[in-house]
Amino acid sequence: MKFLEIEPEYYNYQRSKFVVLPCPHEATTSYGKGAKNGPAAILKASQHVETFDEELGFEPYRKRGICTEKPISVARVKGQVARILKDGKTPIIIGGEHSITPFVVQVMAEKYKDLSVLQLDAHADLRDTYKGNKNNHACVMRRVLEICPAVQAGIRSISAEEWEWAKQGGQLKKIHFAEKLELVDKIEDQLSKNVYITIDVDVFDPSVIPATGTPEPGGFFWQEVLDILKGVCAAKNVVGFDVVELAPRRGENAPDFTIAKLIYKLIGYLAA
Repeated sequence: MKFLEIEPEYYNYQRSKFVVLPCPHEATTSYGKGAKNGPAAILKASQHVETFDEELGFEPYRKRGICTEKPISVARVKGQVARILKDGKTPIIIGGEHSITPFVVQVMAEKYKDLSVLQLDAHADLRDTYKGNKNNHACVMRRVLEICPAVQAGIRSISAEEWEWAKQGGQLKKIHFAEKLELVDKIEDQLSKNVYITIDVDVFDPSVIPATGTPEPGGFFWQEVLDILKGVCAAKNVVGFDVVELAPRRGENAPDFTIAKLIYKLIGYLAA
């Protein structure tokens, strides 16, 4: 299934600037399960997203095209992202659990030497290992920081060990906790020219997105997330992004639709 209900000429790979890459990987989720079903639910919901963006005043897909590839395993992520970048296109990865992100960032950093990452997430994800696994979803940003700098926003869950590690190494200055959203300009200042964005859907308050494995109260709301994304896209060169950790619930379509529209909004900001 393709992202959005659009005409064939706009989802042709050769003509498309944006390439959606579903990766329904789930191996280390530690509380609620179901992230592997996220990509299919998002693609299905996207069929009902209005393609005209009233904020931007145009249909983003008509400007640059959006191709959707077949779902892949995490083992193929690096190769596929490398191919997409080589072809001069922008990769959009839909997870699946958050542990896929470091694999993508590694490839992005090989192309963009000054890359930095913006993480929107409820959790710091700075553990060195969790449950004996360095590639656990709770270790994502620790692995990313081994590759390139990162700025973290929306955080409202961090362990004592993560706090001390971030404090000692200076990363704590780049963690913007959820109650300090007024620091959007500072977030932009801390990022390099080329930015990769990773969005864990639990950055949203559970009243907006309850369908995720590790929900945390006190999260961002729709317009707050858009304000951050719009500002960063205007100020920086966003070279790709991923959206992860949606765990769909039977009979509850709003989270699936919300995340599908979020992806399209971000495409729109990049197309603008």
